[in-house]
Amino acid sequence: MHSVRRLAAPLLLLHVLAGCAVVVPLGGQAQGALASVIRGADPEPMDIENPGTGSGSIVSAETMPNLPLPVRMSGVESARLVYRSVQPGVGEREVSGTVFTPSGDAPEGGWPVISYAHGTTGIEQACAPSRSASLLGASALVQGYTTAGFAVAITDYEGLGHEGSHAYLDNITAGYDVIDAVRALRNVFPDVGTEWAAFGGSQGGGAAWAANELADSYAPELDLVGAVALAPAANMVGLVDKAIAGTLTDDQGPLLQWVLESLARRDPSLNLDDYRRGDAAQDWAALTGCTPDKAGAREDAVKRLGDKDFAPKSDAAADALRQALARMVVPQGPASEPMLVAYGDADTYIDAAWTDAALEQACAFGDVITIDRQAGRGHGDVNGDAVNQWIADRFAGVPAQNDCS
Repeated sequence: MHSVRRLAAPLLLLHVLAGCAVVVPLGGQAQGALASVIRGADPEPMDIENPGTGSGSIVSAETMPNLPLPVRMSGVESARLVYRSVQPGVGEREVSGTVFTPSGDAPEGGWPVISYAHGTTGIEQACAPSRSASLLGASALVQGYTTAGFAVAITDYEGLGHEGSHAYLDNITAGYDVIDAVRALRNVFPDVGTEWAAFGGSQGGGAAWAANELADSYAPELDLVGAVALAPAANMVGLVDKAIAGTLTDDQGPLLQWVLESLARRDPSLNLDDYRRGDAAQDWAALTGCTPDKAGAREDAVKRLGDKDFAPKSDAAADALRQALARMVVPQGPASEPMLVAYGDADTYIDAAWTDAALEQACAFGDVITIDRQAGRGHGDVNGDAVNQWIADRFAGVPAQNDCS
């Protein structure tokens, strides 16, 4: 049984989860979160006493003096870093992210950890949370969790914030990033313990789900207590048939464009002209943008998209895209620990039926899942009020409600 932590008033976090738990919308990307803060000093390189080796080892680390003033005043310890993720079958990758610990002395066994997997921010390096003083809005979440006695790791995912190509909606790749962020956190701050929970929404929901599947075999030295996935992008293969039928929602078309561009960057054999036509082809560069200075052009391009602008031009092209998306899905096997999955039946990014099917498969694998299917909720308004108590119970060793049985 997991040791009981002094989780300082889980209610302290409810206001945080209400605003940050789910997704950065594809059109707006929380650009308000980029508002100016009172500047500190320039970042400085950090000398890491034990950078580690292999997965989670530290390539570089620097201070974060320009976090929002309330976060800095809370006394949080922080670092922006680049860490290694050695993914089986792929080899060594470098991933950027940010890590945090509370102020004061750690409890016996070290600080418990939340590894936070963020929602969609884009596919360009400049669109990483670590490139933003406010972490694209996640700084409030960091402040809430560190106040409650948790260390926090936030991966940017491969290709965001550091060189490489972002594997957009590839849950498995992101799952490795989420796990190795915990290892990196522990290499930077030695007073961090082994107990951890994964938590994410949308793109991050799929990443947290994948991390749960991978944890037992990939990181046996860490003690995962559970994973929370809000509005998870678990299985997006259905985008192909909707593109063919011309039934993609207004939100799914731009999402599919980022998927295609991301795939093409990682697989030179993929011919984008097999999947774009009309205004999508003409506006491709504008649709790819994700920084605030490109937001207006992207929004205008989205408005011009036709119903079948992303329809594959042949059966072979459709099959190739289905196969590529199928390699990204969860579940692919049993989860390591219990999971909370909350999603809305009115989601315009991820069809609720896709999440229903993913959960049915996970239950068939024997997973323990608390399922919260919320009537009338969409993508960015999923209610996360149950998250804190669920996480607290997992650290305390309380058995999770199993809605699979």
